[in-house]
Amino acid sequence: MIHNTDENLLDIADLTKVFSLRQGFSTTKLVAVDKASFVLKATQPEIVALAGESGSGKTTVARMILGLTEPTSGIIRYKNKNLTQLTRQEKRSWFLKEVQPIFQNPFATFSPLKRIETYLFETASNYNVVEKENVNQYVDDILNLVGLSLAEISGRYPNELSGGQAQRVSVARALITAPSLLVADEPVSMVDASLRMSIVNLFRQLKDEQAVSVLYITHDLATAYYAADRIAIMLGGWIVEYGSVEKVLGQPLHPYTQNLKQSIPDPDPDRKWEGQINLAVLETDEFTNMGCKYASRCPEVMEVCKQKIPTDFLVEDRTVKCFLYEDKNQA
Repeated sequence: MIHNTDENLLDIADLTKVFSLRQGFSTTKLVAVDKASFVLKATQPEIVALAGESGSGKTTVARMILGLTEPTSGIIRYKNKNLTQLTRQEKRSWFLKEVQPIFQNPFATFSPLKRIETYLFETASNYNVVEKENVNQYVDDILNLVGLSLAEISGRYPNELSGGQAQRVSVARALITAPSLLVADEPVSMVDASLRMSIVNLFRQLKDEQAVSVLYITHDLATAYYAADRIAIMLGGWIVEYGSVEKVLGQPLHPYTQNLKQSIPDPDPDRKWEGQINLAVLETDEFTNMGCKYASRCPEVMEVCKQKIPTDFLVEDRTVKCFLYEDKNQA
């Protein structure tokens, strides 16, 4: 994949993470993320979904971007700066203001013994984003962006909020520093089904009205189809298909993505996706295959698939890691 770094907000190139697992006296290597590459464009805000089953490597990608896990190899660039080469001061004063996380369980990020507004005021103070005399108004303005108000949450503890309210406060806290990118790791999986679309709509609103890009990590393809501009499908640490959400989910090329076709509607912005797909329940034995990680399940498997690792072929404005498209490669 050729990346024009000047046009990218976030540029992930050949990102790899290998974990060493001790089993008695022996050590096993697990390649959790295997040469993953994708971008978020700088020319306009966008939502890019990273979708995959449990154990596919998507959360490890998020942790490497956020600096919580050290990459084994590969490059992570944000605004054309290599994140692995930033000093501690640069991370603190620049990167942590620019890129903010939103985690799966909002209640796990808040102490039950602290009033919820304390986190918002502390974040504003720690990053010195507003004059002290204006902080109340600033926090209230940020809460208004997520459909809440300071008066509504003031004096309340986390357990006094609904799941949807708590996740909205998490988003508000992330917005305090005026970031350009939110890394949202399974942000709706702990929220009631009735509230999921409100959180997803919030991300779309932030993209359109506040110019905030979102890396949306999920195993819920319904919300990914609804919210994302582009999507990367992960399988066993690989990105097996990557392109516009309408093409990848509406007209999938990789046999793994095609496996999901029965619950994916034709791309139509006026239609809602009623299908239910949960990638977290699928098989996770792909890490041990010699060739293609999907070979043991693929209905289109060929002999070459069992022996060689496919490259990323460019087909119909997307990349597909599959030998079926070797002769159709446009690159």
